[in-house]
Amino acid sequence: MSDHIVHLTERSLWEAARATGTYEMSTRGRTLGQEGFVHCSTRAQLPATARRFFAGLDDLVVLVIDPDRLAVPVKYEANTPGGEEFPHVYGPIPVTAVVDVEPWA
Repeated sequence: MSDHIVHLTERSLWEAARATGTYEMSTRGRTLGQEGFVHCSTRAQLPATARRFFAGLDDLVVLVIDPDRLAVPVKYEANTPGGEEFPHVYGPIPVTAVVDVEPWA
């Protein structure tokens, strides 16, 4: 059993994903197709991610993702050599892999 990973997003984007069955946004304003993966975080990394990329946005939710329910790789990678590693999901996230949705204050 793998530890859950999280992804911060706008509620409207999550609602759209629920309608199609897959979530395909990578980060704020960028899609999986543009980035090549979906940016995720650990719980401990989430506050810094929120401050850096989502400051000023309202109605955000945290998608709690079970990596064991994904059919695509999850790789922990750093943006710079020796930097902090973040989980990246290399493909669409099926809504069935999202085990909880939490409001972000």
